[in-house]
Amino acid sequence: MAHVMEILGMTRVVVEDGKVKEVGEPQLEWCPLFEKARGIKQITSEEVRKNMEFRIRDFGLFTPHRKLEMDVFVGFGASEVMMTGLNRGMLDVTVTVCDGAGTVITANPKLVQGMGARISGLVETDPIPEIVKGIELRDGTVLDPLNATIDPVAGVEKAAQMGYKKIAVSVVDALTASKLRELEKVQDLDLCIIAAHTTGLTKENATELIKNIDIATACASKNLRNVIRPIAQVGTAVPLFAVTQKGKELLLERAKEVDSPILVNTMPLPVLPEKKQPRELK
Repeated sequence: MAHVMEILGMTRVVVEDGKVKEVGEPQLEWCPLFEKARGIKQITSEEVRKNMEFRIRDFGLFTPHRKLEMDVFVGFGASEVMMTGLNRGMLDVTVTVCDGAGTVITANPKLVQGMGARISGLVETDPIPEIVKGIELRDGTVLDPLNATIDPVAGVEKAAQMGYKKIAVSVVDALTASKLRELEKVQDLDLCIIAAHTTGLTKENATELIKNIDIATACASKNLRNVIRPIAQVGTAVPLFAVTQKGKELLLERAKEVDSPILVNTMPLPVLPEKKQPRELK
C-alpha cells in the first residue's frame, strides 16, 4: 500500500507499509511553525525523512495504529477552526481527508481534529481497514472505503444526502472551490470553504481560489499573500485569513477557545513581518 504526502516545504514523501520509501527535494529552506514545534532550523531531505518517521512512530500516520483523537496542535489551524465550529453549533458537519481513508464526513469535533491536526498535504492514499473502522466507530463516514478516494465535491454531495446543510470543506485548488460553490447553489447548502496546502499556487490560481473560499491557510504561498485582502487574520508567520464574514466569525469563535492571551486590533491586512515568513516563499 502506497501513500503520498507533501510535507515540510512541499517535499514529496512516499510511505509504503509504514516505512518511508522516497523523499523528494524540499521547496523551502525554513518554516517558523516547524522550528517552533520540532526545532527544525533548516529543511533538508534528511530532516523531512526524520519528521515523517516521527509522525509514523508518534501517532501511527499511514499505519493501522493511527491515533484518531489528538489534542490541539496549533492555536489556529484549519482542523482547530472546524472543531470549534462543530463545538459551537456554527457547523453541522465537516468534509476533510484522512490518511488511510481519503475523504471523510463527520460531525464529531474530536475526530475532525484527530484526523487533521498533524497531517500535511495528502496527495493520495490507500485504504487501511483499521483506520476506516476507527473513523466509523467515531461517527465518521468514509466516502469510499474501498479506494480511499480524495474528492471534496463528492464528499459534500454525500453530506447533503445525509441531511446536512452547514458544511465546512477543505480544498487545495481553485477548480474544486468553484465546483463547490456551484453545488452550494444547486442544493441550497451553506458551505464554509477552507483552502489549505496553498504553497506553490500561481498568481492566477490564487486569485481564482480567493473568489470562492471563506478561509485560507497562507502556508508558504507568496502569491496568496500578495493578492489576498482579508477581513480578519490570525497569526503572522503562517496565518489563517478570513475573506468572508462567515470565515471571520468562525476565526473569532475559535479565538474564544484558545488558551493564550489574544490581541484584537484594527489595521490594514495582511500583516506579514518579513522575518517571520517561511523561506523562500513559493
